[in-house]
Amino acid sequence: MLIGASKNLPSTLRKVEWIDTHAHLNFSVFEPDREEMTEKCLDNNIWMINVGSNFENSRKAAEMAACYKKGIYAAVGLHPINLDTGLVRVKEDKLEGGNREKEFDYNRYRKLAGLKGVVAIGEIGLDYYWRPKTTGKKKLFKQKQKELLATELRLAKDLELPVIFHCRVAHKELIEFLTKNEALRPSKAVAHSFVGTHEELGHYLKFGFSIGFNGIIFKNIDGVDFERLIADTPPERILIETDCPYLAPPGFTNRRNEPIAVKYVARKVAQIKKLSLEETARITTQNARALFSL
Repeated sequence: MLIGASKNLPSTLRKVEWIDTHAHLNFSVFEPDREEMTEKCLDNNIWMINVGSNFENSRKAAEMAACYKKGIYAAVGLHPINLDTGLVRVKEDKLEGGNREKEFDYNRYRKLAGLKGVVAIGEIGLDYYWRPKTTGKKKLFKQKQKELLATELRLAKDLELPVIFHCRVAHKELIEFLTKNEALRPSKAVAHSFVGTHEELGHYLKFGFSIGFNGIIFKNIDGVDFERLIADTPPERILIETDCPYLAPPGFTNRRNEPIAVKYVARKVAQIKKLSLEETARITTQNARALFSL
């Protein structure tokens, strides 16, 4: 059954509220139909948090949130990949838009984060997928990302906002960083698009973090047992997300992912947790409301 449109949903689900806790309608790929896409989601009772990855698209996310009384929210931050260290060449993401930044302008981001509808700092964290080859440059590269992370965590503390963590090929080091820097560790956060080990999941749960699952749970990634990860994540810690325009789930008719596909993720989670789809929607929506004070 195609669950992308409300008319195809059982009557008990048509008025259910869903929250895509990690979307990117603020990215340039949605420029031609952003308003239409947003209205489509709201018509289907899908709320969303559009997450920034640099100043330009963080500002776009904040501008979108300001246009709606409810349902559309924003997170602002500088993604670790978008810190231009000069140490590694990163493949341009044409879907994203905006520029890489040589430094984090604390005051400019702070002002942006204080706007109406901004509910989190993110996505921030560590990403060692693209990294230098030499030992010396690699060490400096990691140091610069950790310095950026510390600064953005201070911003979250300053504004008392939750954090959306991005982590790729770096869970061990992120956990070590958060363990050593307890004063910076947020009390409210989500490990977005979690792809890690069962042990790493345990650390994030011990920190009190929520865990974000999206279309990547349908992929076959060596060493990652998504069914076990979802089964062992308490229902009250699960958030559903799309990370659109990326990670479209199987069965979704469009190659470009959209917030409306969050229902496919919810259905998979429901199957693993042995819950109804309606109950999964209720729980994950409640979780999102609590974490982001919606």
